[in-house]
Amino acid sequence: MLTLAERPSPSSASSGKPRAVVIGSGFGGLAAAIRLGARGYSVTVLEMRDAPGGRAYVHRQDGFTFDAGPTIVTAPFLFEELWALCGRDMAQDIDLRPMSPFYRIRFADGACFNYSGDMEAMRAEVARFSPGDVDGFARFMEKSREICRIGFEELGDVPFSSPLDMARIAGDLIRLQGYRSVYGLVSQFFKDERLRTVFSFHPLLIGGNPFRASAIYCLIASLEKRWGVHFAMGGTGSLVSGLVGLIEGQGGHIRCNAEVESILVENGAATGVRLMSGETIEAKIVVSNADSAWTYRRLLPASARRRWSNRKLDRASYSMGLFLWYFGTSRRYEDVAHHTILLGPRYRELLKDIFQRKTLADDFSLYLHRPTATDPSLAPAGCDAFYVLSPVPNLEGGQDWPAISERYRQAVAQSLEETILPDLTSRIVTSRIATPKHFETELNAYRGAAFGLEPILTQSAWFRPHNASEDVRNLFLVGAGTHPGAGLPGVLSSARILDKVAPHASVFA
Repeated sequence: MLTLAERPSPSSASSGKPRAVVIGSGFGGLAAAIRLGARGYSVTVLEMRDAPGGRAYVHRQDGFTFDAGPTIVTAPFLFEELWALCGRDMAQDIDLRPMSPFYRIRFADGACFNYSGDMEAMRAEVARFSPGDVDGFARFMEKSREICRIGFEELGDVPFSSPLDMARIAGDLIRLQGYRSVYGLVSQFFKDERLRTVFSFHPLLIGGNPFRASAIYCLIASLEKRWGVHFAMGGTGSLVSGLVGLIEGQGGHIRCNAEVESILVENGAATGVRLMSGETIEAKIVVSNADSAWTYRRLLPASARRRWSNRKLDRASYSMGLFLWYFGTSRRYEDVAHHTILLGPRYRELLKDIFQRKTLADDFSLYLHRPTATDPSLAPAGCDAFYVLSPVPNLEGGQDWPAISERYRQAVAQSLEETILPDLTSRIVTSRIATPKHFETELNAYRGAAFGLEPILTQSAWFRPHNASEDVRNLFLVGAGTHPGAGLPGVLSSARILDKVAPHASVFA
């Protein structure tokens, strides 16, 4: 049987359809391919690695399955839409399981907050920490609901192609206090510092600093409450496989081990791509799911760019880096939740170290994913699979990750062993790590920033690289680096925007 990398690519000439090329097979690229296929294009997706998925790559070793990147599925209707576009029912292919609680948040003193979508249970949790903040919790959730209605439901798939688009939402932005930080807005509703942390950490899931990210991102609390937090049985990679199947069912094609060297530009318009192998592929439109800074700096000549010059990109602010450790254990930890957030002794100052000072602190906060809590098949019988994530500075910090990564891993292991994974060191049977350097070399992430541009107000909406390139006609961007931003709802919504900014295939007939 031919592998994805070996299957011959059908020509658009033989199909009679105009060709669209999608660079990168992350969720944004796969969703874009399906939407373009539904609009009449013959789609070729080009992936530099040996398997599709981008940041959602899957590692399999020693009988364990590790999702490399996204682990939290919210707003599942955005996936369901893609199946519907292909005349399919997602539920027949994907088994999504709701999480309860969404997260278990553990403070440095051992106190735990179970964060869920059950409002009665949440009120009880808030009261357990600070009875005087129960009313504030209700008011915060109402504010989050309003922000979500406008910021996500109304504007999440609206292209911001003109300054006038920003002007039109200025009133809502002011009324919703989008000029404040997430932490600043949360602090209006909660007096207890621990609850301020619980309800402000969400921007970290999309590469943002809660003390700098726009309060618009307070919408995440309502988004999760309304649509839930889910896990795909088989791991997030099952969603990747499902989307690849949809693309191939449309007649589209995924080519792996096909790294793009440059986007071809003639008379100010994208006309195709050149691969590192020297092969050229002509296309009517090109969609880049690659990191937006990488797309402009590395794939386009300086002569083709006006707004997104190297100088502008260098002066931009980028998200943090990630240290990821994937490991399997020879025992199960039944009392550990599917999603656990282990907070260190510092919050504000640690985030200053990561985002502003770009120093690697001795302390850290961690996100621990235990998928085998829900799907034991991801590990051998009697074993657990884990992935632990530590936010760290991006490569602007100058850390020598090849030299320090093992020492850092040991510190993380010791912390886990002392808190929620007793006897961990003697139970590890398989292990692998990824650092910001990995993000730069394996994922073409500029400066090793795991989520692209930092989600601050002055780098959001119109201020972000546009979904329809401002510099090159017939070039479009999807993924974390464009509007609306990172996270599965964000990257899937960026592909949704293509329906509004990219021409229908019939235009080229």
